[in-house]
Amino acid sequence: MAESPAKALRRILDSPGVHLGPACFDALSAKLVERAGFDYCFTSGSILPVGYVCCETMTVPYHDPTTQKGSRFSISAARLGLPDVGLISFGEMMDQGRQIIQAVSIPIIADGDNGYGNAMNVKRTIREAIRAGYAGIFLEDQVSPKACGHTRGRKVVPRDEAVMRIKAAIDARKESGSDIVIVARTDSRQAISFEESLWRSQAFADVGADVLLIDALASKEEMKAFCEIAPSVPKMANLLEGGGKTPILNPTELEDVGFKIAAYPLSLMGVSIRAMQNALTAIKSGQIPSHGSIPTFEEIKEIVGFNSYYEEEKRYATNTDQVSLQNGTFKLGKE
Repeated sequence: MAESPAKALRRILDSPGVHLGPACFDALSAKLVERAGFDYCFTSGSILPVGYVCCETMTVPYHDPTTQKGSRFSISAARLGLPDVGLISFGEMMDQGRQIIQAVSIPIIADGDNGYGNAMNVKRTIREAIRAGYAGIFLEDQVSPKACGHTRGRKVVPRDEAVMRIKAAIDARKESGSDIVIVARTDSRQAISFEESLWRSQAFADVGADVLLIDALASKEEMKAFCEIAPSVPKMANLLEGGGKTPILNPTELEDVGFKIAAYPLSLMGVSIRAMQNALTAIKSGQIPSHGSIPTFEEIKEIVGFNSYYEEEKRYATNTDQVSLQNGTFKLGKE
């Protein structure tokens, strides 16, 4: 019997070392994550303050929701071309998630935002995530509309409501007979204080959260202190590339501090934006993208699945309809 996505994710959480997970935003990016050899990945929404994300290979504009300018990141950006400030709906997120899950065999962790409402909404969110086939799901304690914890002015719900969201998620999982992994995130580090974020994380662990995340930790010392609470519960680091508040530690440092999993929410969307901008600039000037910056057509066919499709199609060829799959061409006719 095939291992369930949640069981596969729990096996990863139980295995030694720290496990790195990029954030995907559609079926193709998820396929690339799997082909690169990662054991799991996240779906994620990410918005950033106005300015630039500066990495070794890119300089990408990013966004503050208070400016009303467009964002370009993650599922909200890829699906709607809109910032991740609560504009994308529950149904749209679930539909995108189903497409991602169907495209790969590795476990996927969903971005459940703040559960889309009160505790009863949270329960519905969990049930739908289970039906979609997610291995795990984030739930956070922000108010609506929500946004990135690395920006200013974030607000969180009161303690009791935050804890009840996680309890509702645990109850929904039990009622569904599922083992989906509940990742409990608090944004109270920036909204209130570091001490408040520790209190909430411990409370989330006490009601049964499987993984804990404090977003926008501001130093290595804070990261270490976080990993020391609820020692039996795995900790997640959210490493916002190139411009976030949390220090970008290397995998060895993350493991030494005490983290079990780490998310990289911006890399794939960021480099995709830069690559498309460069390609459009080239085309507009009457050229095509440079040789090294674009895969060959054969590579593209392999990545999106043409070759595996052709191989499977051979199983159903008939004597009447001869199908030649060489080079992706078809010849129909009588023998």
